[in-house]
Amino acid sequence: MYRSLFEKQGVMIQKERIQLLNNEKIRDGKYVLYWMQAAQRSEYNHALEYAIRNANKLNLPVLVFFGLTDDFPEANLRHYYFMLEGLKKVRESLALKGIQMIVRIQSPDEGVIELSDNAAFVIVDAGQLRIQRQWRQRAADKVECPLFEVETNLIVPVEEASEKENFSAGTLRPRITKQLGKYLVPLIQTNPKLDSPGLKIKSLDMEDIDKVISKLNIDKSVSIVDSFRGGADEAEHYLRDFINNKLDKFHTLRNDPCEDYVSNLSPYLHFGQISPLYIALEVSKVKSPGKDAFLEELIVRRELSHNFVYYNRKYDTFACLPDWAKRTLNLHRKDKREYIYTKDEFEKAQTHNPYWNAAQKEMVITGKMHGYMRMYWGKKILEWSRNPQTGFKIALELNNKYELDGRDANAFAGVAWCFGKHDRAWGEREVFGKIRYMNAAGLKRKFDPDAYVEKINALEKSDKGIS
Repeated sequence: MYRSLFEKQGVMIQKERIQLLNNEKIRDGKYVLYWMQAAQRSEYNHALEYAIRNANKLNLPVLVFFGLTDDFPEANLRHYYFMLEGLKKVRESLALKGIQMIVRIQSPDEGVIELSDNAAFVIVDAGQLRIQRQWRQRAADKVECPLFEVETNLIVPVEEASEKENFSAGTLRPRITKQLGKYLVPLIQTNPKLDSPGLKIKSLDMEDIDKVISKLNIDKSVSIVDSFRGGADEAEHYLRDFINNKLDKFHTLRNDPCEDYVSNLSPYLHFGQISPLYIALEVSKVKSPGKDAFLEELIVRRELSHNFVYYNRKYDTFACLPDWAKRTLNLHRKDKREYIYTKDEFEKAQTHNPYWNAAQKEMVITGKMHGYMRMYWGKKILEWSRNPQTGFKIALELNNKYELDGRDANAFAGVAWCFGKHDRAWGEREVFGKIRYMNAAGLKRKFDPDAYVEKINALEKSDKGIS
């Protein structure tokens, strides 16, 4: 299906990726400013490339700015540390290109407004979450030079894929597929003509991450993890390992949490430390039976979640669900539950169910829960909460608190899916109504859940230093 789409050589950045956010005119400036926020990488970054090409035309250097805000919704020490590991490496990589990166502990929109005073124009990468769009709009209203937004974290720009929220993958898939020939092509990368490190601009010292963390007023209750380290080099390692050792069995074993045949790239995609386009192009080079299944998840399923958060303003609440799902859940809202747990009991993995407890522990310890178990995990929170609205809130809060890829379009869509989003009505039953049901018997048909529990228990002992 995908093979012929990857045969084109690199092209210019598609104009549909680029959007002018204000009506200002290009002016004389000391540099072209790239406001890096959602795409935290120096390679395969259309926004950075757009900045470099245009700076070269104007005979100006490129300056990169990152605003390190300490009040990003639901972010904590775990997320910040991973992100800072990546940003430290981005700064080093940009320096090799002759590009200075300015990092400041400041609201991103405020920082870019200040630095834009000496800019010919400003480029920012695109983001679909509410806070990302608010930052960009505030900056667009205040910056006195052009502010261009460039989409680089999606293969097909969200508005080009569809002009409205899509009901399911089935409706978005043909819209995406017919445009892949245009967008699924390599990005030609350019070197800047002029260096910018000579510009004397105040920036945060990124060498000591712990010291940077100490300056941030953030939630430090959730520890960093040993399982994943931030940075494009780490993402590249996981990609190579996946292509070389896992892709061939991805389509048959990806739903078995006892095995390890997933890519583990979601934390890196969340922070923009690796390009989805680059991943797709690299995977496409391999002749593998697992290729189409993986590209379906990377392209169609992932971009469906961005379609969701872009067009549905209530994406982080129960109200985001389709009408049929809300109706059936509310109809069964007062059904008797065999078990009811509080958020604290869920968080501490204190349910009667060893499989669910293991999934929760995996997330807390490693910062990433296996995708199939995350579906089961969410379904059971729905079943064991006093009502569906409470269950939705608990699932989203726990997911966003512990998952490295939480607070992401995929996270919001994944939790909502457990409550009926992007799904169809099934046979009616207690508590769930017509929402798709999952139980332990279903796990046992897929894999050995007791072996999964043993695996996580061993991980827990290792995490606690128990021999």
